[in-house]
Amino acid sequence: MTDDATVLQAYRFALDPTEAQKQMLRSHCGAQRKAFNWGLGEVKANLDQRAAERSYGIADAELTPPVNWSAYGLRKRWNQTKDVVAPWWRENSKEAYSSGLANLAAGLSNWAKSRSGDRSGARVRFPRFKSKRSAKSCRFTTGAFGLADTDRRHVQLPRIGVVRTHESTRKLARHIERGTARIRSATVSFTRGRWFVSFSVEVERTHRAPTRPDTVVGVDLGITHLAVLSQPVPGVSDCHGMVANPRHLEQAHRGLQRLQRQAARRRGPDRRTGTKPSKRWQQSNSKITKLRAKVANCRADGLHKLTTALTDRFGTVVVEDLNVASMLRNHRLARRIADAGWGELRRQLNYKSGWRGGTLTVADRWYPSSKTCSNPVCGVVKTKLRLRDRVFCCDSCGHRTDRDLNAARNLAALATRIHHGTSSPSSGATKNALDGNPCKTNLVGSGYRHGKPHEGNAA
Repeated sequence: MTDDATVLQAYRFALDPTEAQKQMLRSHCGAQRKAFNWGLGEVKANLDQRAAERSYGIADAELTPPVNWSAYGLRKRWNQTKDVVAPWWRENSKEAYSSGLANLAAGLSNWAKSRSGDRSGARVRFPRFKSKRSAKSCRFTTGAFGLADTDRRHVQLPRIGVVRTHESTRKLARHIERGTARIRSATVSFTRGRWFVSFSVEVERTHRAPTRPDTVVGVDLGITHLAVLSQPVPGVSDCHGMVANPRHLEQAHRGLQRLQRQAARRRGPDRRTGTKPSKRWQQSNSKITKLRAKVANCRADGLHKLTTALTDRFGTVVVEDLNVASMLRNHRLARRIADAGWGELRRQLNYKSGWRGGTLTVADRWYPSSKTCSNPVCGVVKTKLRLRDRVFCCDSCGHRTDRDLNAARNLAALATRIHHGTSSPSSGATKNALDGNPCKTNLVGSGYRHGKPHEGNAA
């Protein structure tokens, strides 16, 4: 069974620009930062002026008029003063300045909505000025950008020209040739020591339904094992449903420490004295960046393979709503938790389930999946279960099983009860609805909300 749907998907390609193109890419990213900082300075000065006037008892109607901080208002104000603020503005595409002002408008809007209570989730801080050490990126929404017509190893960017890609763009090129894809925007960024371009594309995807659409699988995330499944998946887990944790960062930790000690012995940059780094320090720092990039790429590859296997096979996937941010405060486990990538795994499960017509069910954060007996005829909840107790032993029926496997089976049973309408009001299970922050879960009583598929990277 197949299903056609139009989704918003990102295709990211590594670039191999020339030295002149690298300079132009850096210039465009600097232009975006310049427009962002200029707009933030204008808004901040206006807010400070109005606050000072208010402290003198001036009525609101007589205060200095507020600055229109919408993207349109900021661009209009920028066009009036750009010859004075940035007389070199013609060296870069106008999209560099527009994207910086659009990012500022989005940040100010999120801050205002969070302050007034119209935005759920954690409080959003007021935007801060960006330094030269900030992440380098620039977005293009108009102009000549896309895949180059020469071959499948080049992309076209405004003012920068044709840039060679490190990898083939044939996957996206085939969609465009068939007329099943439309590129909406292009974002260039510098991360992990190299330049990337990411195309936001509307793609008509034909996805197969899960091979077992009526089957539920519970996924209990952990550190000893990356995940424990309520039922095994050939090629992904062992016969007990245990998915091994590759621990990519742990394996590279000794080499990373050695390179960091090596860099510490060499002359690095110092902004206070203006000291420039030595070439040997740059070589060591380049090796550190490459090693970190290798760890991140291996982690992403493993998570994509796991989430694709689960969503291709099962119609319903059940996970817990873990408070990863609070867990990272445990300094003994923080590095291992971050290395597992729980948040990224859940994000991929969410949009891939939507692509394949499946369902991602998120159990409530306080659902006692580990303390509940998974025996169908029992279901007693233990009053105390220490973290070091890795074997669950029921005091009522004597059922013994692995602690994580017991939790995974309880998660699968929870989704089954909800499907048949027999769940209790305290179950707190929900479909993950990503109307706002993709890391937040909207709980509506004991029911669940239908969420739209979330955009994701090409799998």
